[in-house]
Amino acid sequence: MKKLFGVLGNPIGHSMSPVMHNDLFSLYNIDAEYLPFLVKEDELRDAVNGLRALGAGGFNVTIPHKSSIIPFLDEVDELAASIGAVNTVVNKDGKLIGYNTDGLGFLKGLDAYKTKIQSQKILVIGAGGAARAIYFTLAKEKPIQIDIANRTLEKAVQLIEECPYSISSRGLTLNHASSELGEYDLIIQTTMIGMEPNITEQPITLEYLNENSLVCEIIYNPLETRILREAKSIGATVQNGIDMFVYQGALAFEKWTGIFPDIQRMKENVLGQLGGK
Repeated sequence: MKKLFGVLGNPIGHSMSPVMHNDLFSLYNIDAEYLPFLVKEDELRDAVNGLRALGAGGFNVTIPHKSSIIPFLDEVDELAASIGAVNTVVNKDGKLIGYNTDGLGFLKGLDAYKTKIQSQKILVIGAGGAARAIYFTLAKEKPIQIDIANRTLEKAVQLIEECPYSISSRGLTLNHASSELGEYDLIIQTTMIGMEPNITEQPITLEYLNENSLVCEIIYNPLETRILREAKSIGATVQNGIDMFVYQGALAFEKWTGIFPDIQRMKENVLGQLGGK
């Protein structure tokens, strides 16, 4: 009998996860199907119970349900609980267990750049859900320092205070961070600024950027945001959001099937869906 998997979100029509995961099920001869489910906020409990009743093998969770789903799960792993958000659920013998593969997906995506996190000074731009997952995951790796720059300074400070891992951190305004940009080895842009259709915007000026730094973006549409384009013109190394998206999906697939999938195939599949933009 075909096993059911899926993704819960609102909106959900833009999701590239179904094509990516269904291709992997086919590649590894797994009798399963991955479907997108449009779930309104007040229908989330019913959707989770419905997937449980159907014996779904697991599912992903995306905006706006990553935090609100937690009360409807049987168990949440330590990292996801500390982040306060779940993006992957595994049905283990009828028990729904929540995980967060966003931060780990970002970390795995850095492997290609031979970045030793422990020796890095890092700047995270933004203090939302993605920033939280990335910040907590990187803090666990014990880099030299991670600062958080945000439009609202209080949110950056609150995020630092809520981190369960001991790490040297400062909350900064965007202007303050911009003036000290040259200090950082790794800069991670986690806001939606620069995403389609607002592709001319960027959250921070790069006047003082160090050309030896790595500038990462979690947006993958467009593939090259304005901040990446400018960073590249200065001579810095850049990474778009494709790696994080693919690796968080690969880690979810591994949790469901025990197989860590073909990353290159997944990347090419996503790029194909984006029309090579």
